[in-house]
Amino acid sequence: MDRFRDKIIPVLTILMGIVIAWYIGAYALNAPFQRDLDRRAGETPTTYEFVVKTMTQPKPTLPAPHQVASNFFENTFLRKVSSARSLVYHAGVTLASTLSGFALGTLLGILIAVGIVHVTTLDRSLMPWIITSQTIPILALAPMIIVVLAAVGITGLIPKALISTYLSFFPVAVGMVKGLRSPETMHLDLMHTYNASKAETFWKLRLPASVPFLFASMKVAVAASLVGAIIGELPTGAVAGIGAKLLSGSYYSQTIDMFSALVAGAVVAALLVTLVGVAGKLVERAMGARPA
Repeated sequence: MDRFRDKIIPVLTILMGIVIAWYIGAYALNAPFQRDLDRRAGETPTTYEFVVKTMTQPKPTLPAPHQVASNFFENTFLRKVSSARSLVYHAGVTLASTLSGFALGTLLGILIAVGIVHVTTLDRSLMPWIITSQTIPILALAPMIIVVLAAVGITGLIPKALISTYLSFFPVAVGMVKGLRSPETMHLDLMHTYNASKAETFWKLRLPASVPFLFASMKVAVAASLVGAIIGELPTGAVAGIGAKLLSGSYYSQTIDMFSALVAGAVVAALLVTLVGVAGKLVERAMGARPA
């Protein structure tokens, strides 16, 4: 009961505050257009009628939470998965790019971290470039990647996966470098006392010590990978995926569909981060860590 009160109630309180602020914002942004509609129609609605109209516009400037929730439920649970309007279908398309980019980014980040930790030259030369690479706006870089790859005949999943890789490798690389360097000097000296080679020190000391850092960075990386996949769908004119839903919604002023797609992306991100966290706990427990 104490755990419920300490963790769930604060989250619900913040969520309630967000919903209230959202409703206030929806009214403030949609009211001017509704007043204009009523004036042209020669209508003088009561305050209650005006508020209801403001919150039920078919193409509102800012959709109300209940409109987004209704649209999300309809397009998630009441449509066939194969339907072009199904959010499950679009989320699945984006998820394929996300997982491909996340796998490549994680592998690349681990390899870079191992090289940086064991090769001083790479530490001094490669790390600054890795940090600099993340200062380039992905919205500017994504179209360039897609155009260049399309010029050599590479389209579809691969360009989006590469954009996801670009965003996801950095947190893994930084986290792994921190993790591989986390063993104390006393432990490293002990391995030298046992006459352990660099490879043995890596597998028996550095790598186990880096596991918590790895999975913590992977949580960030998988969320960044999803963002990269969505951004990668925007300049391609994709017809499927969360990015495609956002793009089509912006073309036809379907703001409710856009917000539903954003909610779908948030749900996918939460599920992915949760799965990575569970995997991390299972690995740590298999390695002998005490359950929290």
